[in-house]
This record gives sequence, structure tokens and C-alpha cells, in this order.
Amino acid sequence: MTTPATISSTSTLALLRAELKEELVERILPYWMRAVDEKNGGFVGLVYEDGVASSDASKGSILNARILWTFSAAYAALGGDALLATARRAADYFSAHFIDATHGGVFWSVDVVGAPDDHRKHVYAQAFAMYALAEYYRATGDDASLENAKAIFELVEVNAYDQVFGGYEEAFSREWFVLDDSRLGADDVDAPKSMNTHLHLLEAYTALLRVWPNQLLRKRLTELVGIFTNTIVGKGAEHAQLFFENDWTPVERIVSYGHDIETSWLVLAAADALGDPVLRKRAKELSLRLAASSLHVAFDQEYGGLFNGTDARGALDTDKEWWAQAEAIVGFVNAFIESGDEEYLDAAQETWGFVRRYVSDAEGGEWHRRVSRSGEVRLGHEKVGPWKCPYHNARACLEIMARVANLSSRA
Repeated sequence: MTTPATISSTSTLALLRAELKEELVERILPYWMRAVDEKNGGFVGLVYEDGVASSDASKGSILNARILWTFSAAYAALGGDALLATARRAADYFSAHFIDATHGGVFWSVDVVGAPDDHRKHVYAQAFAMYALAEYYRATGDDASLENAKAIFELVEVNAYDQVFGGYEEAFSREWFVLDDSRLGADDVDAPKSMNTHLHLLEAYTALLRVWPNQLLRKRLTELVGIFTNTIVGKGAEHAQLFFENDWTPVERIVSYGHDIETSWLVLAAADALGDPVLRKRAKELSLRLAASSLHVAFDQEYGGLFNGTDARGALDTDKEWWAQAEAIVGFVNAFIESGDEEYLDAAQETWGFVRRYVSDAEGGEWHRRVSRSGEVRLGHEKVGPWKCPYHNARACLEIMARVANLSSRA
């Protein structure tokens, strides 16, 4: 990797690290530590933008896995009894209520008292369960969490791996029968395979390989890197294709700028975990291609931050979701480290400046879900919900803290 050499870039990185650490410690983590469900256990399933919690909302496996990952990773990085206690609370609740003791894997959601209310076994949810359980094991050494992660991996491989075309089928019943509807949500395209699920499987398998050097896991992660470098982001392509038929024929043409920049660094992290220099070279080429596209097409040169993307008709959505801004900060810093091009560092800094001014909620804590191009908060969205969680923004803070520290130690 290219090490930043200029005094200005070193100073910018140090400031970025300090400000994001403050954001994590002062506004993100404390908010989620207050989001506990004192009555029913675990964490509340829904909090509106005005801070009012729903008393009867279901609790999603994605939300709860991401809370578990966040506090496990934060504890590993920062230490402290309060972070450990929150991670343990999340781990205990997740294992007790989301893991299916009869058929294995994790439910899509449970009701307010912890009973399963959506029994689907979507591979996207299994990926986040593995990701969170592996991180909790890494942070605490909890053997039961690692065993649960291994068991989910084995179920996914037995039931979801596509022996004909590669990759994974996505949606299953509680008993692991394939479902006709593969969508994660009502607004998704109903296609047999998606970039999103495969991206988070790649992320989960990367995390699991770091704590469990299993040969089949290594093989499948290698295959996933290949699927991204050869198919999801084809040769010379500037964006990831989002939806596919079983044989990887593309379905529609929707572009998500947040997923492009997130892919740019997650694929490279997977190649690094595998330790294959040839694979890393291919992953780096893809990474910088997606980062360049994100900088020149998706980055808002006027206000800063990342546009949402384009729909199937090519219409641009100039609003800015919280998670895409977080991924842009990491992706642009990663591109700067890999290329030495300070345009990327400038874009990371400007994206963080936009977040600090308009997306981060200085009074209420956490980040607003969605804002306009110029930073006006879009009302009617939640602060906590099935998809609104601390994972993207907390991870961005932790990634920048770690990357800058690593660069400093090598300087």
C-alpha cells in the first residue's frame, strides 16, 4: 500500500481520526446504549425521529446483529466495562431469541417480547449473524458465539450454495426450503440473486476467516471475491450490478452509489484476509475503479457527500442516506491510501464535513437517516429501526481510527 507522505495529508488524517473518534464516543455509542429495552430485554425495535420509541415494534435480526457487531468492535478497540456490558447484553439476547434452536440459522425478526414473528431464513440475515458472532468472539473469546457462527456457515453452505452457477440463493423458510420471493424489502427487485446479500456474505466470511481458518470458508471467500471482480462488477465496469437471475444474468440496471464505494473497500479487505497477492492485485484494480467512479460521478462537488444513486430509468436521486456517507468516508480514505491521490482524501474530509453539519444529530445523538442534497433533514424516518442501526457509522469511525493508527505506526 502507498503510505501518505505529505505533511498536509498526515495532518488531515490525524484530524479526521480525532474527530471521528469523538463522534463515536460522544454521539453514536451513547445513543445506542440508551436504546435498551428495559422491560422486555435486548434493545427497542423502533424509535421515531422525534425520539419516541414504539412500545410494540418487532425486533429485527439485522438491527440486533449490527448492534452486537458494533459494541463488540468498539470494545475491542476502546475497552471499557460499559461497552463490554452492552456487547454482552446484545450477544445474550441475540443467541436466546434470534437463533433457531430447532432448524438452525436466525429468524428475520421477533416480536416485542422475543418470540419469532417472521420465520424467514434470509441469507442476508445469516451473513450479519456470522459477522456479529465472529466479532464478539474476537473481542471476548466467547466460544459459544464462534460455534454459533460456524453452525450458521455450515447451514448456508449446505442449503444456499449454488452448485451450478456459483454464489448463493437467498431466501428460505424456517425449515430451509427455498422461497419464491427473495426480496429484502418491498421496494427491492425480486431477483434470485443480489449484490447486497453477496457483499455481506463476503464481509461475514472475511470476519469469520480471521478467527476460524477453515479451508472451505477460505475457498468460498475466494470464490466471492471472484464473483465481484468478474461478474457483479464486470471488467471495466464503473458500478456494481445489483440484481441477477440464478445464472448471473443481470436484472434491470439500478445503481447504488453507497454500495459501489462500500464494495470498493470490502472486496480489498477480503483479499487481504486471504493473503493471495494475485487476488489482491485484481481486487485493488476493482477497488480503485469503483472509487474513481464514486469520486467523479457520485460525489457532490457543490455540497459534499454522496448522492444515493440512479433508478432503472437513470433518474438521479440527489438525497443522501446516512449509511452511504459513512461508507464514502472509509472508501475514499482507502482509495487515498492505495493510490496516494489526495483528491480522495479531500473527498473523505468533505463528506465528513457534510455529515458533521447536517447528518449527525448534535442534540439527540446518532445520525439522521436521510437528508436532502443541501442537508435538510427528511422528516418521517426513524432513528432506530429494522435497517437504521449503528453499524455503518460506528464502523466508519472505527475503520478510520485503525487505518490512521496503522499508517502512523509505519511512518
